[in-house]
Amino acid sequence: MTEDVSIKYADFDRWSAEDAVSAMYDGQLAALAALRPALPDIAAAVTGAATTLGGKGRLVYVGAGTSGRLAVQDGAELKPTFNWPQARAIFCIAGGLQALTVSVEGAEDSTDDGVAAIQDNNVGKGDVVIAVAASGRTPYTLGALREANQRGALTIGIVNNAGTPIFGEASHGILAETGSEIVAGSTRMKAGTAQKIILNMISTAIMARMGRVYGGYMVDMVASNNKLVNRAVRMVGEIAGCGPDAARAALDEAGGHIKTAVLVCGGLTVAQGGQLLGECGGNLRAALEAVPKPDSES
Repeated sequence: MTEDVSIKYADFDRWSAEDAVSAMYDGQLAALAALRPALPDIAAAVTGAATTLGGKGRLVYVGAGTSGRLAVQDGAELKPTFNWPQARAIFCIAGGLQALTVSVEGAEDSTDDGVAAIQDNNVGKGDVVIAVAASGRTPYTLGALREANQRGALTIGIVNNAGTPIFGEASHGILAETGSEIVAGSTRMKAGTAQKIILNMISTAIMARMGRVYGGYMVDMVASNNKLVNRAVRMVGEIAGCGPDAARAALDEAGGHIKTAVLVCGGLTVAQGGQLLGECGGNLRAALEAVPKPDSES
């Protein structure tokens, strides 16, 4: 359907700028609405992925063209936002990473290249492959998905067309049926918006379930500039219930590690906080619940 030409927009090039922008706005709202039926499938994919990634598994993003670029954008933001190790985010993009800025014509048509990308990265059991394709049948992406399935990876297929092989063959198929585009085939529009939202939901929910979020705080964030250092100070202060000076001192003592700093504010040493976090799998909520309460000591 994303390739269909809509009679509704037959004279789109003749519309006023106001009418064109208004129509595109309505299209973006329609893309969001198309996600509602997919929410249970998205949740199931998150649950499966978080469980699979509990060891040392990797998130592997697969796509071509617009879909590939959106996938890379999502994966590239995992390190600064959640301190997800860069070695655990793999990108299999038709045409290589150069295709992020320069179109590589014909790259998406090679099933063998998709297979090779999975093989070259030694994808297998314990890894989670997120394959994104508006059409649901892009040869490169489909080849990668099938090879990942054969190797025992958990696969997630994000598509915008029903009844397509990527949706049907993925461990978790997610369909956002956004329909025809104002500019036929321009899946950077409605389809791309829906894909980006789905990717945002999946990655954020996975990180939350893996303990890289506490409440609404990105407690595994890397404080790599002044803005983020100040954000880290606020986080520590609000979670630990202390003032900014105490929060900043704890952060300095903990080497900028937000979770450890929170525990330091609670009376633990850096070593004790680090050990407790290790015992709790890095989950700050579990670590805070495990800290002995003063009134429980005998």
